[in-house]
Amino acid sequence: MLTGVRIVVLGGDARQLEVIQKCAELDATVSVVGFDKMERSIPGIEHQELEDEVFASADVLVLPVVGCDDQGKVSTSFSDTPIYLKKEHVAALPEHCIVFTGMAKPFLRELCLDNGLRLVEVLDRDDIALYNSIPTAEGAIAIAIRETDFTIHGSECIVLGIGRTGFTMAKTLQGLGANVRVGIRREEDVARATIMGWKPFMTTDLAAQTGEVDLLFNTIPTMIITAQILSRMPQKAVIIDLASAPGGCDFRYADKRGIKALLAPGLPGIVAPKTAGGIIADALIRLLLEEQNAREVKS
Repeated sequence: MLTGVRIVVLGGDARQLEVIQKCAELDATVSVVGFDKMERSIPGIEHQELEDEVFASADVLVLPVVGCDDQGKVSTSFSDTPIYLKKEHVAALPEHCIVFTGMAKPFLRELCLDNGLRLVEVLDRDDIALYNSIPTAEGAIAIAIRETDFTIHGSECIVLGIGRTGFTMAKTLQGLGANVRVGIRREEDVARATIMGWKPFMTTDLAAQTGEVDLLFNTIPTMIITAQILSRMPQKAVIIDLASAPGGCDFRYADKRGIKALLAPGLPGIVAPKTAGGIIADALIRLLLEEQNAREVKS
């Protein structure tokens, strides 16, 4: 149980609703800011204004998965009022407060460092990234079906990168009967891909692999699908870039060539917010329960 733990949730999207719900069910005191247009009713939560007093007694500050930008702006799907996390807000947090987010930009990292606060970037955790790769792959498949006039079964698919997202993406395509090739950057991944039944190639040889591709899924967050690569791809091909913005594709040249190229980061929160929010909530709850147990052992 989280009895006695005060959690402040600042902005966010439908994923945050799952965090709020689960924490409230475990008897945490949950205050929310930026949810004034929330249609879903969650018993036991407090709606607050953005004031220093809200932060002063917080044990946990929960920010959206994307954190805040370098001006401190926090995304809010359930409010029309802009929210900015300011230096004085963070300075008001108690020293023991944990700042919890998906990913943090330098602005947030510096604020936490300057105030001696622990910052947890949940998307850095292997378990979270692996769980998140499932709705990412499902969302990418949904886009592929929507944007093409052929079946995935029997299609020529390339997945660039076989990290956590790339691995699940390739496995999902394979399960649908696609012919899967995977672009790798390390020699040791050859065996891993081969064991899975995929055809590996080094990303340095990408240009030679794209002549007959139908679907190309990118998970590598650096420019890899260059104009040179695109010039060799058939116009019928569809590129779905799953890497963080700005992605790894020359979208300008793809458009010039008439190749459909879509940047699609953050799919878990779009296609499966309940599942994605549950993953984040479970990670937060595990962290807080571990903190409780550690304090009990010390005492």
